Amino acid sequence: MSVDTTVRLPGMRLKNPVMTASGTFGYGLEFAPYGDLRALGGIVVKGLSLAPRLGNPMPRIAETPSGMLNAIGLQNCGVEVFLRDKLPRLPHAATPIIANLYACDADEFAELAGVLSKAEGVAALEVNISCPNVKAGGIAFGQDPAMAGRLTEAVKKRAGDKPVWVKLSPNVTDIVAIARAAVLGGADALTCINTLTGMSVDIRTRKPRLANGIGGLSGPAIKPVALRCVWQVCRAVSAPVIAVGGISSAEDVLEFMLVGAHAVQIGTANFMRPDMAFRIAERLPVLMEELGIGSLDAYRGTLALPGA
Repeated sequence: MSVDTTVRLPGMRLKNPVMTASGTFGYGLEFAPYGDLRALGGIVVKGLSLAPRLGNPMPRIAETPSGMLNAIGLQNCGVEVFLRDKLPRLPHAATPIIANLYACDADEFAELAGVLSKAEGVAALEVNISCPNVKAGGIAFGQDPAMAGRLTEAVKKRAGDKPVWVKLSPNVTDIVAIARAAVLGGADALTCINTLTGMSVDIRTRKPRLANGIGGLSGPAIKPVALRCVWQVCRAVSAPVIAVGGISSAEDVLEFMLVGAHAVQIGTANFMRPDMAFRIAERLPVLMEELGIGSLDAYRGTLALPGA
């Protein structure tokens, strides 16, 4: 049986739906020893800011049951160094490279989008709306529909011909309201979800295990939450949804596509096995053949609900 793993997103075609999640795969180059980067559907690089960032103090990673807490603080080399030293070494002709954007106000986001819009080799821009808006007293853009919509619109105006993806936070009362606002603001696709806010403490030292106190929970522990969020968002908006949250197998990939996702991102699993994304991309067509799935387009969103 011949299977079709092709995925079409606005402005690009992926050979398969397996991408990497921002912040878990470095700039891509670090994982080249573990597999062929050209075999992946796409590479989302770690969050980029206008100026380099050192991130939060150590310790900033803590293992949890079935997951991981992180408070890296978006350490990165800055957009200019990325464009000069990293991007030219990535296989952008064979695998779409997606830049993840970090900033603290809409003007800074727009400026960053303007810089990246001119970069040959960047296929799309993914906007991290979990960032705190310093001009609004620290509230995250992704917690308020109006702010999410305005930020998306500001980035879209400066993005040129680059598709804009908006990465949604699960730390909200109604993720659907944020998703709709982002799409109304011009988002070409939505990434769903970012990490859940969490905490871990040490009863012996009586201190938090993260120097920052709290951090983002990721890994298999959050997969049911991510699956629910993706299902809700896919039913509410017409824009494609890229799923992320606890994916560590080809079976997980198909679960998210069953509820409506177009593609997925592998995150914490890259820390468990640095070759995980490559293994999943290789395993997916084999699993599709075993299950009699001829194409992902035909399979997507075919979940049969009780009573339907």
